[in-house]
Amino acid sequence: MANILTGTLDNFEGIINGELPVLVDFWATWCGPCRMVSPFIEQLADEYEGKVTFVKVNVDEEPELCERYRVSSIPNLVLFKDGDVVEQSAGARPKAQIAAFIEQVL
Repeated sequence: MANILTGTLDNFEGIINGELPVLVDFWATWCGPCRMVSPFIEQLADEYEGKVTFVKVNVDEEPELCERYRVSSIPNLVLFKDGDVVEQSAGARPKAQIAAFIEQVL
């Protein structure tokens, strides 16, 4: 099983400025669509292991990060490369669409 990091205000900058592109999943425990997307994120983390870093940010625990990246609806996927936002996508998506989203940075 791939490693999915937990993003916090303290570690976020270091993660997004790493060697690999980063997919950040902004989510919450009470969010039904987030729970639908979560298994896809886990599967893709396995499939892209070593190519992409996967991070989950709980919006209830990290409001500062939500504000910084203008996350107003969840699930919200943000794709980073070299510390910069490449693309952002709000709402539940099927696994194939999330994979295509990730492919933009590979």
